[in-house]
Amino acid sequence: MEEEYQIYGETTDKAAKRSYWDAAKGLQQVDGLKPTEYLTELANANVEGELTYQQIEDLLYKRYEQESAEDIQNRNKEADLVAARIAHILDSPGYPLKIASLKAIHRELFKDIYDHAGQFRRVNIYKPEPILNGDTVKYTNYSALEDTLEYDFDTEKGKSYAGLTEEKVLKRITAFTSSVWQAHPFMEGNTRTTAVFMECYLKNMGFPVDNTMFKDYSHYFRNALVRANFADYKNGITETSQYLENFYKNLLSGGNIRLRNRDLVLKERFTPGRDRGMEL
Repeated sequence: MEEEYQIYGETTDKAAKRSYWDAAKGLQQVDGLKPTEYLTELANANVEGELTYQQIEDLLYKRYEQESAEDIQNRNKEADLVAARIAHILDSPGYPLKIASLKAIHRELFKDIYDHAGQFRRVNIYKPEPILNGDTVKYTNYSALEDTLEYDFDTEKGKSYAGLTEEKVLKRITAFTSSVWQAHPFMEGNTRTTAVFMECYLKNMGFPVDNTMFKDYSHYFRNALVRANFADYKNGITETSQYLENFYKNLLSGGNIRLRNRDLVLKERFTPGRDRGMEL
């Protein structure tokens, strides 16, 4: 007798669910956001099996029908809804290794928050980085986004992780993550989208992922991406992936490398004449 397909439901593993929520809430820090206590209550109910992800999203929509001035100032709706959607995605079968998956994740995370959810940007952007004293990473020109990412994805598809040493695995994952993030294809939410996409990709390949890393070190993760993509060759500054490799070693291999944001500050940018008064 032929087996019937089963519907993929939410996990009943409380520890796994808690780790999804930890990562989801922690990742909001990369954009200076903090989920509310209300979301924490809903997340706890989900862990205990009292609420589904969909019920939580419905309750959040109801909660933010009338946003207060504080809600708007703190972007509470975005923080809570995006965190809930990240947890839901992490507790799912994942996505194939395609550019369309990157767009789909962004669309799912930011629908009803940004008009451009799931759409690549059509302008060039920059962002002053505190660890660079206000300098910026050079993101991919908007006109080259599709071609650049297609090359990155095709390159990743064309290689196998089978038989690689741990060091080579970490370097491969780091390089792919860095290239996707450097493109910065969306107007907002690039780091959160990249992190979720990479988690899904790594899980699909069978890598164990320690979600507490995104709970405790999401800001470090973003700063490590900055350092992996910033260079000023005239002044002897080159890109370095070491910090991102350290993050992934702890994430995937149970490493205990000490991760400190102050170690990522590019001290050469803070010499006399360069200090722009950025707060670290």
